[in-house]
Amino acid sequence: MDDSVDWRKLREFAGVDLSKSFVLSWRVRGDSLCVDVDLYLTPDHPFYEKPRPAEKVCIRPAVIEFPYCETLTIDGQGGDDGIDTVAEGIGLGAITGLVRRDEGPYELEGKFGRVSIDAERPILRLRQL
Repeated sequence: MDDSVDWRKLREFAGVDLSKSFVLSWRVRGDSLCVDVDLYLTPDHPFYEKPRPAEKVCIRPAVIEFPYCETLTIDGQGGDDGIDTVAEGIGLGAITGLVRRDEGPYELEGKFGRVSIDAERPILRLRQL
């Protein structure tokens, strides 16, 4: 039985559309994995602003933090070298999905591949413009 939880059901991602968001970088800060993203905000988000005519959509810089990250793998590879080394090898690109697998790791998928993250519940923070 698959008890996966899609990002749309996680309260941290209310008012955003990850499938229209883009990963800019991966970094490790202490024991947390931080994913810098251009985040697509929907009109339901409290920080949504009507886009300027040239923009068409509301995109804001943000960080998805996975605290207490214990292991990190890319497409089933890695994890033995430590999360710092593995994070350096992850590519950038559009996000296609985020799920939590059966109370286990989170899987962030996109143009960069499938990244499995064994960590605590993610924290989403918008950055100052």
